[in-house]
Amino acid sequence: MAAYITRRLAFVVLVLVAVSMLVFGVTTLLPANVAYLILGAFATPEQVRALELKLGLTDPVWQQYLRWAGGFVMGDLGVSTLMNRPVGPMLLEALQHSLMLTGLSFVLIAVIGVGLGVAAALRHGRPLDHGVSVATYLGIAVPEFFWAIVVIIVFAAWLGWLPASGYEPISAGVWEWAKHLIAPTITLVFGHLAHVSRLTRSSMIEVMQSPYITAARAKGLPERVIVLHHALRNALLPTITVLALDFGRLMGGIVVIETVFAYPGLGRLVVFSIQNRDLPTLQAAILVVAAIYALANLLADLLYARLNPKIRFGRHVA
Repeated sequence: MAAYITRRLAFVVLVLVAVSMLVFGVTTLLPANVAYLILGAFATPEQVRALELKLGLTDPVWQQYLRWAGGFVMGDLGVSTLMNRPVGPMLLEALQHSLMLTGLSFVLIAVIGVGLGVAAALRHGRPLDHGVSVATYLGIAVPEFFWAIVVIIVFAAWLGWLPASGYEPISAGVWEWAKHLIAPTITLVFGHLAHVSRLTRSSMIEVMQSPYITAARAKGLPERVIVLHHALRNALLPTITVLALDFGRLMGGIVVIETVFAYPGLGRLVVFSIQNRDLPTLQAAILVVAAIYALANLLADLLYARLNPKIRFGRHVA
């Protein structure tokens, strides 16, 4: 297991190095002069040139990349050209909000998605199974921004139960804090529930038709024991991978959701940085999202290997 973990960690490091090169290279090509953005529209060419030399912007790109990547590893994420503040604290504050939103959505997706998938599989071909299938097809077919519009119209405009946008800290009151999270959470859950429930359903149906399940029934084991102790563990193996990927997709999807609901998270910070050509903040935010995605996949691989030891030995994997 230790060798497997080492190989997976090395792969994650290589992926993050490649992503950092790509992010830095692409953002460097954007039409934005950092020195000009810092000094403002009234700066003279001499002042811009002096600041470029001071910041090392005239150095070769590979030297700029090594300086930026080295600072990132040491915890120095640079200074926002728009806010004139260190990027690290800004990013940390936005990341806390995003992780709170995605974490809550992820738990609901896992619990409801697996529950619906198992219930549909155990009632295969019955009305509940058809109802879950129709609902999951809708979830896959309809984009997240449409669900966001529906949630705003129903819960904010018609019923008036929830605010249409914004965020309140928990110090303003638990209910005030919670009701600003409900609408974006519902939207994220709708958009990602379908993948988990459909995969759990198909995997559970396949496992329940396996010979060892037939043998367990022949021994007279109760159906509850067969489902919980014999079928569910094997049926959840592919679902674990999808859940980890969904966590990464949730972090990517929050760009749209946080913008629609004016939620002050990492996704909104990325959009704000692009609109204002704040390259240090944009580079750091994208790399942090990529790191979260890579670590989520690493966790999925480790859990998968823990549940299925054959995964640790590549030649035995089907």
